[in-house]
Amino acid sequence: MKEFVEYIAKSIVDNPENVIVEEKNIEDKKVVFALKVAAGDVGKVIGKQGKTAQAIRTLLQAIAAKEGKRAILEIAD
Repeated sequence: MKEFVEYIAKSIVDNPENVIVEEKNIEDKKVVFALKVAAGDVGKVIGKQGKTAQAIRTLLQAIAAKEGKRAILEIAD
């Protein structure tokens, strides 16, 4: 799942070398991903009215559900 978030983020931003994804296991079946990108790329990852971020979260939740987990994506400013 971490690789998926990293791949999608690097595809969207102008500076793919600044993409950092940190994985935190909160509980046994709950995973939180913290996505950090360059300051100029935050808007691209979030998208208009948050639609891009919501789309990434939806896909991530689908992947996590296949593994029997719950995934949360946090986008750091």
